[in-house]
Amino acid sequence: MTAPTVYTGFPAQGARAKLRALGPPAAVVAGLGVCCAVVWAGDPTTPGGFLPVCPTKALLGIDCPGCGGMRMAYSLMHGDIPAALHYNAVSFVVVLLFVWSIAAWTVGRLRGRAVNSWLHWRWTPLTFSVVFVVWFVIRNLPFAPFTGLRV
Repeated sequence: MTAPTVYTGFPAQGARAKLRALGPPAAVVAGLGVCCAVVWAGDPTTPGGFLPVCPTKALLGIDCPGCGGMRMAYSLMHGDIPAALHYNAVSFVVVLLFVWSIAAWTVGRLRGRAVNSWLHWRWTPLTFSVVFVVWFVIRNLPFAPFTGLRV
């Protein structure tokens, strides 16, 4: 009689295969780390830094859906959640969804099969598009309370 096998959730693979599976997610996280370091050093909340200005804001004078994204990331890295939400609430939610999708991708690579995340839901593209357009419109409306959404 043999002892029962304990299921760990991961297929039987060597350490080398697990490291190879973690390579692409680690590369993405490293790239994001470099981007975060640049935003941290550039301090987009202070005018006159080396970080670029939004071309939509500079050329047309309106806030695009991504305007305030770097300031949101800077505030988030400093733990200032209210400021991050003020600069760009939709980008804040997108960051949370992105973290979820990276975690699901990493677990899926370790398990050897895909793990469903919000990216696999059939209504994700439509929902994302509607939120994108609505956010673009409401943050450019010229009357209160929507003028408070401008950054």
